[in-house]
Amino acid sequence: MIPMLSELLDVVLTQAPAAAEAVKAAPAKLGVVDSTIKFFKDGGPFMFVNLFWLAAALAVALERIVTLMFRYNLNAPPFMEQVTKLVMTGNVDRAVKLCAAAPHSPLAKIIRAGLTRANRGEIEVAKAVEEALVENSPHVGARIPWLWSLANIATLVGLVGTIFGLIGTFQALGNVPAEQKQALLSDGISKAMNNTAFALSIAVLCIIFHLFLTSYAKSMVETMELNALKLENLLARKAAGETQVDEARAA
Repeated sequence: MIPMLSELLDVVLTQAPAAAEAVKAAPAKLGVVDSTIKFFKDGGPFMFVNLFWLAAALAVALERIVTLMFRYNLNAPPFMEQVTKLVMTGNVDRAVKLCAAAPHSPLAKIIRAGLTRANRGEIEVAKAVEEALVENSPHVGARIPWLWSLANIATLVGLVGTIFGLIGTFQALGNVPAEQKQALLSDGISKAMNNTAFALSIAVLCIIFHLFLTSYAKSMVETMELNALKLENLLARKAAGETQVDEARAA
């Protein structure tokens, strides 16, 4: 038993230095934070330029999402149903107050503009509604086109960073031995591609936000235009002597 233990101990002691050298030679596995920091450092200064454009794109997208989906949001069908009931029962003032309860909503502003001129005739109502539409529609789509421009800027900045990285790599090749050139070239190209990868990621993110926000804003503007037309017809029927809410709904 003792000879076997001594032989095993000799094997362990013999293999220990080789194992230690192998551990030292193997690259340590980096965490997510360390990998991200290394990714940016390897890419060079243009990575931090694109980091600024990424922050700008996220700020624009977040501001538009909060504004359109929360600040401007108003459930149109129940809102217009309440307005219709109040108008057909002669409570135009209460309908105006109902619109004032949502002071940030473009739809409420448009309906309020038409209701405040309900006693001045159809032409005045149409003019007021049209003016309110022209005034509030641009606020819905504001700053959304910036995302498309930011996508292009980020892509171009990443391309410039890639080119500068490749230029630096090829310049460094002239100062190293021939046996090291292949490894240096491979490492340099890999680092230069960091700029392209990061830039394209920013561009894809910007385009996704642009697509979503453009569709949402377009739908909101169409809802505003539709309900503005409904208000004009509602006030016209009211002026013609119609007083029944059910008839107004059917019409």
